[in-house]
Amino acid sequence: MLRSVLTKTADLIDAAPESAWDRGTPCPDYDVRTLLGHMVGWCELFATAAEGAVPDQDPDAAVAGPDTSSRFRSATERLVAGWEQHGVDRTVSLGPGREIPGSMLVTLTATEYLAHGCDLASGAGLPVPYSDEEAQDALGRVQQTLQPEFRGPGKGFGEIVPVPEDAPAVDRFLGFVGRHPPSG
Repeated sequence: MLRSVLTKTADLIDAAPESAWDRGTPCPDYDVRTLLGHMVGWCELFATAAEGAVPDQDPDAAVAGPDTSSRFRSATERLVAGWEQHGVDRTVSLGPGREIPGSMLVTLTATEYLAHGCDLASGAGLPVPYSDEEAQDALGRVQQTLQPEFRGPGKGFGEIVPVPEDAPAVDRFLGFVGRHPPSG
């Protein structure tokens, strides 16, 4: 599932026209350009962690440029290969003194790229590519791990947006992570 979400996200990055980079996204802190830098920087950090190393890069320093797509694809390959080679049943580091369970980082990665992929699709005027199965899997994972203290202004996730239980899984996922679904 993670490989599929990352591949679809990479395809969105490829398809996002540079003419859209100054447009806003549903993520209030990011226009498309800033979002692309964020997505690449954090994917590179997550890849370093999955490989078993201690990341020392500042993911928020990454900026979008002509190499955004190739950097993201390279990082996703490293990330998936790191999990395949070393497994997820271990502790990984997001930086000095910031250790978390590998399984939690897998959930964080799936959540990050499904949510921000939807943000990118919205800002760049592209269709959301994720399947109901991918969104349902990510929703189930994030419902188990996202604590209330991580919701609110400046905390990474908004408050839950009510979405009908019979809505598509992508909409329910977006509502749970604090986004207003495009169809809602």
